[in-house]
Amino acid sequence: MTSLALHEEDVSSVSNPLDLVEQVVSANDWAYDRRSDAELAAEGHGKWCDYGLFFCWSDEISVMHFSAAFDMKAPPKQRGGLYELLAKANERLWIGHFGMDEDTGMPIYRHSMLLRGTPSAAAESIEDLIDIAMTECERFFPAFQFVLWGGKGADEALEAAMLECVGEA
Repeated sequence: MTSLALHEEDVSSVSNPLDLVEQVVSANDWAYDRRSDAELAAEGHGKWCDYGLFFCWSDEISVMHFSAAFDMKAPPKQRGGLYELLAKANERLWIGHFGMDEDTGMPIYRHSMLLRGTPSAAAESIEDLIDIAMTECERFFPAFQFVLWGGKGADEALEAAMLECVGEA
């Protein structure tokens, strides 16, 4: 996985957290598009696929919403199994949650950062947000594949995907 390190000398004082997100994304050489003062879209590279990262800032309520969309879509007839898997995967998360875009059937990781009363987010918080999201997406990607294309049930897919190897080969 790409290191999300941002050097202290690269960080300037920002009031809009998307300015800081832009610095972090740029430091990782990821393609991005700053659509407005309130939106930034980027492409994060994972082991299994590229993830569509989207950041949205609401100055009105001081919240930054973040999502990471998988590069896969669930056909309508398989969405029931995916919904069950999403619920079971969410039980294993400490931060954020998985959902599905209703129109496309695309699994999405989501999280929102409350920033009321702070001058802005810290670089470390932005780095952690992206790192945690990418780690969780990568961890559950095989389970999503098992349900969508392998014909497995949610429990079986999670068991197979969460298999932890012990020792060294």
